[in-house]
Amino acid sequence: MATNDGTRLNKFLASCAVGSRRACDELIKSGRVEVNGSPCMNMGTRIAPGDHVKVDGKKVTQREAMIVAFHKPRGYVCTKDDELGRETIYALLPETMHSLHHVGRLDMDSEGLLILTNDGDLSQQLMHPSKSIEKEYLVTSNQAFENSHLDQFLAGVFTTEGKLKAKAIERLSSRRIKVVLDHGAKRQIRVMFDTLGYTVTKLIRVRIGALWLGDLEPGRWAALNSQEVQMLLGNPKPARKREASSEPRKKRPD
Repeated sequence: MATNDGTRLNKFLASCAVGSRRACDELIKSGRVEVNGSPCMNMGTRIAPGDHVKVDGKKVTQREAMIVAFHKPRGYVCTKDDELGRETIYALLPETMHSLHHVGRLDMDSEGLLILTNDGDLSQQLMHPSKSIEKEYLVTSNQAFENSHLDQFLAGVFTTEGKLKAKAIERLSSRRIKVVLDHGAKRQIRVMFDTLGYTVTKLIRVRIGALWLGDLEPGRWAALNSQEVQMLLGNPKPARKREASSEPRKKRPD
């Protein structure tokens, strides 16, 4: 029997990879969850060992949390099944990882650091605007970037998607720019570049939070330890130079 002890129902469902806690709250409210054979719409219900929980009539069980850093190569889409028949990132991952969800996206022509996990709570934390988790990109343009446009990126660019701006921007060469976002719209960097008359020829995400892509090769992945997961959830200190320990492990697990 569900009791006042144990794990709160939405947290239990999230640990079963059903979705984020918010999404699980909606499932509970809509009457799609059963506990020990009875519909349960009580948000305060707690699940104890031995309780049986079903969602839409199917039993769910807790899974061990898995968080993976993946170097998404160019030419792959972030989806499990693509209606256009394009190659997906899951073609590069072992079958045991096909149940993992990608946190956010990189479009087909972009590459770099992508997080995959079955931890709905972690996904929610990384994606929620209030957390302001930084994402850093190295962007190459088809032509030299004007200095005035660097300032415009910080002040905001008025696009068809609304006013978009970067948290930080730095010129690395005449056509190569470092861009840091802490709130991202769909294809934001490409839209901003297009609006100012440039075409992005290469875009690679090198950092999420304080976790760096490092030299993880395209198509390879690395399981993250607890310290690296905490790096994901916090931005680096502005004045502190990045250290080798801030990079995910390079060796691919067997």
